[in-house]
Amino acid sequence: MKLLASLVGCVFVICNIGSGTAAELETVRLWPQEAPGETSSVGPERQLPTRPQEEPNPIIRLTDIATPILTFYPAPEPASTGTTVIVCPGGGYNILAYNHEGTEICEWLNSIGVSAVLLKYRVPRRNPDAPHAIPLKDAQRAVRLVRSKAKDWKINPDRIGMLGFSAGGHLAVMAGTHFRDTTYEPIDEADKLSCRPDFLIPIYPAYLVDTKNKTQLDPQVTVDSETPPTFVAISYDDADRAIGAALLLILMKQNNVPCELHVYHKGGHGYGMRPSKNPVAQWPQRCQDWMVSLGLLP
Repeated sequence: MKLLASLVGCVFVICNIGSGTAAELETVRLWPQEAPGETSSVGPERQLPTRPQEEPNPIIRLTDIATPILTFYPAPEPASTGTTVIVCPGGGYNILAYNHEGTEICEWLNSIGVSAVLLKYRVPRRNPDAPHAIPLKDAQRAVRLVRSKAKDWKINPDRIGMLGFSAGGHLAVMAGTHFRDTTYEPIDEADKLSCRPDFLIPIYPAYLVDTKNKTQLDPQVTVDSETPPTFVAISYDDADRAIGAALLLILMKQNNVPCELHVYHKGGHGYGMRPSKNPVAQWPQRCQDWMVSLGLLP
């Protein structure tokens, strides 16, 4: 079911796109008024036609998003650990693979005692030269808003991470390396809180490599000692993205930031967490182990 912009911010029954079952999920409008930084008219939000070759479980692709929202997936009691992950679907900053890299991930996180918050950030690209600029505003606001709701949502405000795929993985890295940057003017009490995620989980992250020098990270990826601990999963056959993941690990190590990188021989790009004959499908289990090692899970 398509979420109507006029209804966001309310609690209502929506269709859980990942499983097709109805559930009561709280949605929160990210910005109380018009989202900041808009330079063009975008909308109405729409879903692109599904691809027949993806049946029986097609990927839902959303675009023309001008009103970003959060959807809260609470971990079931008594299994809830208080840890929360903001999920950023990928799609080249042009669309959001909303079920494949969104709702399905939230359901998995719930199954291991982690609350999830699905971030529907703004796409398509407003600025071809800086496609992450507008989504970064949404990501920073999302971390602050989730942190502000810690008491209401019964989550730990010091255990809020960000997980993303492809462009969403890049967005998670940018949120973790640019948390000191002011990308928008504060609008309420939530904006007094930190926008630094406590940990990062970029899965097959895109756009990390410098386009002019493939032996270096993009200059905008500014890792330092305060960059959050990070888990990365990538496949060797994922073009230059595998190089970007390796370079990110090197910078993390040089700055003494805990980082775990899993490079799988085969898998390509865009596999999400759906079953596969390739070992890359095991990344959720490895990620869960990593979260345990960090004390994020019991």
